[in-house]
Amino acid sequence: MSLRFQAINDLTNNGEKPKESSAKITAIFGENVFTLKKAREFLSDDAYKSLVGSIRGGKKIDRSMASQIASGLRSWAEGKGVTHFTHWFQPLTGTTAEKHDSFFTIKGDGTAIEEFDGAALIQQEPDASSFPSGGLRATFEARGYTAWDPSSPAFIMEIGNGKTLCIPTIFVSYTGESLDYKAPLLKALETLNKSAVEVANYFDKNVTKITPTLGWEQEYFVVDAGLANARPDILLAGRTVFGAGPAKGQQLEDQYFGSIPERVYAFMRDFEAESYKLGIPLRTRHNEVAPAQYECAPIFEEVNIAVDHNVLLMDIMTRVAKRHSLVVLLHEKPFAGINGSGKHNNWSMATDTGVNLLAPGKTPKTNLMFLTFFVNTIKAVHDYADLLRAAIASAPNDHRLGANEAPPAIISVFVGQYLAKVLSDIETRVSNKFDEQDEAILKLDLHRSIPELMLDNTDRNRTSPFAFTGNKFEFRAVGSSANCANAMIALNTIVAETLKKFKEEVDGLIEKGDKKEIAIMHTIQRYIVESKKVLFEGDGYSEEWAQEAAKRGLPNVKTTPLALDAMVTDKAKHLFESNNVYNHLELEARHEIELENYIKKVQIEARIMGDLALNHVIPPAVTYQNKLAKNIAALREAGLQEDAYTSQCEILKQISRHIQVVYTKVKEMVEARKVANNMTNTREKAIAYCDEIKGKYFDEIRYHVDKLENLVDDELWTLPKYRELLFLR
Repeated sequence: MSLRFQAINDLTNNGEKPKESSAKITAIFGENVFTLKKAREFLSDDAYKSLVGSIRGGKKIDRSMASQIASGLRSWAEGKGVTHFTHWFQPLTGTTAEKHDSFFTIKGDGTAIEEFDGAALIQQEPDASSFPSGGLRATFEARGYTAWDPSSPAFIMEIGNGKTLCIPTIFVSYTGESLDYKAPLLKALETLNKSAVEVANYFDKNVTKITPTLGWEQEYFVVDAGLANARPDILLAGRTVFGAGPAKGQQLEDQYFGSIPERVYAFMRDFEAESYKLGIPLRTRHNEVAPAQYECAPIFEEVNIAVDHNVLLMDIMTRVAKRHSLVVLLHEKPFAGINGSGKHNNWSMATDTGVNLLAPGKTPKTNLMFLTFFVNTIKAVHDYADLLRAAIASAPNDHRLGANEAPPAIISVFVGQYLAKVLSDIETRVSNKFDEQDEAILKLDLHRSIPELMLDNTDRNRTSPFAFTGNKFEFRAVGSSANCANAMIALNTIVAETLKKFKEEVDGLIEKGDKKEIAIMHTIQRYIVESKKVLFEGDGYSEEWAQEAAKRGLPNVKTTPLALDAMVTDKAKHLFESNNVYNHLELEARHEIELENYIKKVQIEARIMGDLALNHVIPPAVTYQNKLAKNIAALREAGLQEDAYTSQCEILKQISRHIQVVYTKVKEMVEARKVANNMTNTREKAIAYCDEIKGKYFDEIRYHVDKLENLVDDELWTLPKYRELLFLR
């Protein structure tokens, strides 16, 4: 019996039952997190004040205080059964990394003790040459450092019966270049804070800190582990490279918000409980549009914490699924013909005075502040659309962008009918001059009108990659498997740069004699004019929009190797260097890493296609071909008329033709890979893998394999089919 049929026979809900938890989430929420409340209990006054000062004020913690904090951390962790600790970081692999060390040590006199000092808390030394570095580190230059990020609280990870104290850290090379997502993200958040505070002070001098916030929406697929294990492509690439569409997919629209299958529901409850203990504020769960597709989403948090929580969640979901004999697929397009998965990044800015800068107000003054940050964000997207496109570029996301469930590769902004009219009114003032009487233009009932209308508009326009949804912008083009940090680094940096220029221009007008409000309005008006071509309210899927975008001069870069070019332009280098987010070496290294990652992923998929075609597709097709041929020969020998076996002859011809094409194209693809592999320029190699391998062969080979799946005897086909993967629970 093949693995496929064995998995189908074994398909029962024998997974581990969810752990029983309190009826109230608040009873377990954050129980495995070293919160400030717990710090108050385990730290001295001085150590506690030092930690609070670092978290809230960005002050450095000296090593004497670090030792006290480390001691308190160990006491708390040991009280919960922890024996080991690790620096938990986010290298440029797309996953997290950790090296566990025990508290156990032996003193010089042979005494065994438990110890965790400030040096171990602040810094560790993983091998930097074994992680992607884009050439920043060679094998013989292995030294790298992880350094504690106090702004993200330590937590205890439970895996089976083991518990490990995890210290969130940045990861840098011996020479100081960042080798992770967290270090540049923290820099981007700080530069936005600085620029945004200076602009916010036009309206409120009490604002001293602005915190960018993020609420991500995580889409994912869940399939039976037995069926997934019988699909080498799912195991190795996270998606199906072959698979004929089932008779029923998502066309009946009966999956979205439907009843959650019991087995999946048990899995959801289990991973939610694990998440709550780690302080991840999950709020929403539901069925998504495609069969076997689901979504969860948390309450908004500060960006750095939200990013940490999202990568933690992806790890938790993957591990917990195994308890239920399930597999979570985070790939952007695991199945052809149905919706793929994204990770919408809902972004805004909050002041330390309690104001959401992207929420319209009730007075002219608060509306002017809202319009300032709203228009500056639009201007930033207009000026740096290529960088936003590069930030969400990846091999798996190329499968999704522009398909009928995801935004196109053209970066545009949707604001809705009401705000579009507001911007148009400001732009087309008969007089280009504003005076005190023009305060009336700000006396718009934005506060009441926007949330109701925007929610409605956004629900209808799923095609916008960057949409305003009432009190936040939703960056919809981010891929489901991506680290949110990449998109957040780009977005926060470009908004910071735009706000910085806005302040310079407004101050210049004030110096020339304009009143502050008039100078702000003049600059807003000019920004609206300069960036209006990025605004689009229509169907992003339409060919008409692609043509219109080309006329407007908006980039439409459909493939990752070319989209990544934006990372190393002079404009990008100036942007990131002037804002102290990346230096040019770090940018070039990241460009190299992203290209290498693209090459490797396409290369792996090409090898999987070859393996499946030769070992899982052609053999059963040949077996059925022989069976048909023998049957036709037997009918002829029996003296039957030709019309008795004409249909079988036709099927035999089709099978033979598809086998021949699959074999030939796989062989050609192998030769094309050899040519590409001999290229020394990484960009040229990535383009070759994109155009000469993926572009020329993937779809054609798949077409013929999927035809064979529909022709070959079902009893002979060894790979689990879409109808089984998507519908069997």
